[in-house]
Amino acid sequence: MSRVRYNNSVALPATQTVIKQNEDGLLTIQKDFPLPEIRSDRLLVRVEYVAINPCDWKMSERFPAPGAVDGCDFAGTVVALGSDVSKTGRFQVGEKVCGGVHGSNPIDPTTGSFAEYLSADAEFTFKVPGYMGLKEAAAVGGTGIGTMGLALSKSLGLPGSPTRPVGETDSKYVLVPIAVCSPKNYDLVKSYGAVKAFDYHSPTCAQDIRAYTKNRLAHIIDPIVEAKTMQLCYAAMGRAGGKYCALEAYADELCTRKVVKPELVMGMAILGRKVALNHGYGSEADAGKRAFGIEWYREMQDLLDAGRLMTHPVRVVPGRFDGIMKGLQMLKTKQVSGEKLIVQLGSNN
Repeated sequence: MSRVRYNNSVALPATQTVIKQNEDGLLTIQKDFPLPEIRSDRLLVRVEYVAINPCDWKMSERFPAPGAVDGCDFAGTVVALGSDVSKTGRFQVGEKVCGGVHGSNPIDPTTGSFAEYLSADAEFTFKVPGYMGLKEAAAVGGTGIGTMGLALSKSLGLPGSPTRPVGETDSKYVLVPIAVCSPKNYDLVKSYGAVKAFDYHSPTCAQDIRAYTKNRLAHIIDPIVEAKTMQLCYAAMGRAGGKYCALEAYADELCTRKVVKPELVMGMAILGRKVALNHGYGSEADAGKRAFGIEWYREMQDLLDAGRLMTHPVRVVPGRFDGIMKGLQMLKTKQVSGEKLIVQLGSNN
């Protein structure tokens, strides 16, 4: 195999194996795909582990982008630095990093994480702390972190931040987190900080939530956004209404209460770059959103360094790229609950 060398880099292969969309938008494994361009604000990362998210199978089905590499969350080793990144001294070749990229991106088709090498925006890449292995770092990723930043701060408009909470004397902002999940995951969500969990299978789930919250629930995040979850969320919201944050596109006819204000959040918009997707997911470049995202990721790096960011329990799917394809099908057919699917692509631990 021929090899090439970039500035500030180790010797690299000329081609790589990836999972990309074919001409019909279907995901396929390709073994002779070129390495991505290293732009001035990017890192080139040798991917060691990837995490699989529901969006990874949904993107190709909903937003065909022939030729685009799929996948978002990753952990790996820096092998080259963009010129601007090199000047900052923030990252070094050989460092372990993790993060999330915009996979299946029609504007930047080589960006996805289901690849042996990827190009990552340095401002949205975490350094992996010494206590954490790359397998766990892939579970941290960046997709969920970016999505929650926009959901909590922008969509729901919650005050303060994880490291800068509002004053304890301001009783207006005593927020109580609750979760809706399967009973088998009660202990898991409570370990993350939920003070109460409710069974979404229960026919009285919404009534139980309204009773527990004294009919004052005002902020809801719905990551599933199906008819039954929207109906549950709208029924559980307090009498005065509030904000409903959807992580998928929602049907207007299911917005049945005027006092409930719905909003769709697209996590990758936190990068501040144009999102060229339809069905309500797209957005123009937004410098203000990017500035917020950079600050949010720096705050999350502090939490990560302090051991305060928790991941889902990890479930490793063997088989490298075949394992990714299997994991995508597992998520699509709803075989996964309370776990994060991880696939090893490299040789490091």
